[in-house]
Amino acid sequence: MTIPPKGHLLDLGSWDGSTLKHFLELRPDLKIYAVDIQKHPNLTQVQYTFHQADLETDTLPWPDNSMDAITCMHLIEHLKNPSKLLAEVARLLKPGACAYFEMPRPKTLTLDSIHGDNVGTFTMNFFDDPTHVNFVSTGRLAAWLTQRGLKIIDSGISRNILIALAYPLTMFLGKNRRRFTAKAHWHGWSAYLIAKKTA
Repeated sequence: MTIPPKGHLLDLGSWDGSTLKHFLELRPDLKIYAVDIQKHPNLTQVQYTFHQADLETDTLPWPDNSMDAITCMHLIEHLKNPSKLLAEVARLLKPGACAYFEMPRPKTLTLDSIHGDNVGTFTMNFFDDPTHVNFVSTGRLAAWLTQRGLKIIDSGISRNILIALAYPLTMFLGKNRRRFTAKAHWHGWSAYLIAKKTA
């Protein structure tokens, strides 16, 4: 997904701003816009334009065809009805611009939950997170986006291969967040989909 110099990037479901900080480290030239249902205190550490909104019901304040890229990572599974969100993505993207979505894979529906003292500290099974209310596969999301005039250009498993390959080594570290993260990447916990606005 290519974003032009000094492009406008909208991140939907920004939470604590950690992803935005990473974006700005890689591309300090970008103008960042962030949306979340609540303003997290850590968001004040990131240079951005923040808008508080309920992405199931609210229209966002930016004009049509105003964004060079949109990211939506681990948000859609928290929405009972993503129709408004997807309509806003289609409205806000410039022609030729792309949206990147990331969400849990079907595999997460059958993975074992974390057990013992660590139960509830890490989402391994999809239902470990009580705010997950709607499982959305890449196929289902692709159909919704296609209905809104976007073209699917890529999809697959989102994983950091270096973290995944570290998983066998973490067996000796005991049960901690580093081990759980490595296990999630080993299994390929997340899927991604990229859609392009063609006109």
